[in-house]
Amino acid sequence: MAHLTGVEPRPRIRHNDYSPLTPPPIGEWTPTLSASVVIPAHGGQHRLDLTLAALAAQTYPAHLIEVIVVDDRSDPPLRLPDLRPDNTRVVVVPPGGWGAGHAMNAGIAAAEGEIVQRLDADMVISREHLEALFRWHHLTDYLVTIGGKRFAEEPALTPAQVHEAVRHGSPEDLFDPSALVSSSTEETIRRLDGLRASKNPYQVCTGPTVSLRRALLDDVRGFDPEVVRGQDTEFAYRLAQAGAVFVPDMEARAVHLGLPAQRGEHGKSIVRLVEAHLAHRVPLRRDLRKVPGRRWLVPYVEVVFDVTGADERRIVAAVDAVLRGTLTDVVVTLTGPWSSLDGGRRWAPGTEAFDLALVKAAFGHDARVRFADRAAPTAAPVPFRYTAPVDSPPAPALLERAVKAMLEERIGLLVLDLPGGGTATLERTEAVARARRLAAPGEDPADVITQTHGVRHDAASEFEGPSAAARPAAPAVPNAVPNPVPNAVEPQVTASPGAAQANSKPAAAHGPQPEAAPPRRRGLFRRS
Repeated sequence: MAHLTGVEPRPRIRHNDYSPLTPPPIGEWTPTLSASVVIPAHGGQHRLDLTLAALAAQTYPAHLIEVIVVDDRSDPPLRLPDLRPDNTRVVVVPPGGWGAGHAMNAGIAAAEGEIVQRLDADMVISREHLEALFRWHHLTDYLVTIGGKRFAEEPALTPAQVHEAVRHGSPEDLFDPSALVSSSTEETIRRLDGLRASKNPYQVCTGPTVSLRRALLDDVRGFDPEVVRGQDTEFAYRLAQAGAVFVPDMEARAVHLGLPAQRGEHGKSIVRLVEAHLAHRVPLRRDLRKVPGRRWLVPYVEVVFDVTGADERRIVAAVDAVLRGTLTDVVVTLTGPWSSLDGGRRWAPGTEAFDLALVKAAFGHDARVRFADRAAPTAAPVPFRYTAPVDSPPAPALLERAVKAMLEERIGLLVLDLPGGGTATLERTEAVARARRLAAPGEDPADVITQTHGVRHDAASEFEGPSAAARPAAPAVPNAVPNPVPNAVEPQVTASPGAAQANSKPAAAHGPQPEAAPPRRRGLFRRS
């Protein structure tokens, strides 16, 4: 197994097909990466004791592991049992929030490991669990690994019993096999060839045991503390937009103490709360955005116009063209020298500053329009970005039809030739983020996207006709409130008050699909 040192090029994984990676057999390699196991917990001292007992029996070297129990204001406060990993400590969540996401952020802030493992406080894991997940992170640094689990009602167990069973066998040995309940997550993983064939693998990354490299975690700035249910799916969605690949490893076995919350008395209510959070933050869940008249926190498409040197009428016409389109779940970002309006200086008619002031007066209170000195490197967490000259705004149905084509063909970049000359681009955020991560110095990220997702080059006129699909419900109106997800836009952005931020045809299982190579386009994306 080749360890990632930062010198070798990272493997260029297509979509989520991690088949080019070969992890070492368990027990036949030498780990080197330090790891922090973060356990958010609210009450449940006995179950926590069992989880820590299983952690004390791991095959991953103990000197490379720290365990951080995050006490989410338990009453009485949580304590550390005698049977636990050596390097284990408790931290208490800071004021200002509650829930697993808020607790995870507190644990992440205290963590020092190169790998961060999120583990529920009611999981009895196998002795190879951490080793099975962490071996992948020694191969490359943009993976998210997911452990397996089954559910069981909790029998009468002591930490010593758990430790002994895990050290010498399997956690399943502690439970009646007929009482173990399979996880729907594992069933989905098997059906989708270990997620290699999954179009949206983030949806399976649902929590109790997940690990990733610290650098990838820092890229998305942790969990959204406002999401108190469904926080793992929302977090995984942002990881996907950062270019992550999701790898389930069923050798990382575990038993989850207690049955799924959705099966309980309040299961339907919990699902409703999860969907309310995800509707605003996961635009790819189109099924959750069918209510007409709503505005959503994270829009579906960002449209970017560079308005430097353009007069007010051209800018207004371009923005109006987008906002009148058939796809209304959009936000428009106007890039240009907006900082020139600062300082209370007067703007003389006929100057660029005067035209910019007119535009800001026209759209300064429209939640669908942003103003930025320059665009962020990617549109994250928005899943698509369309960039065009201000004099060539998209035809009314172009965005709707072009996004549909990208989803059906699973491509990462659509380059469109415009009628008057020049080009426009529709980018898939996850593809751009992965390309920026993998591109060698001086390499065009579009060339990387060709390998990881695919590129199509076509005439804009191919997508300019009326949408053929019947519209089942009025589309949602874009967001009206600021996006709390960190790092969505660079610090140079000055947004208006209140500004926010299908099934596909299967692709080839392995390697790039045959396609015509697009013309080389240098400087398609900024590297800064």
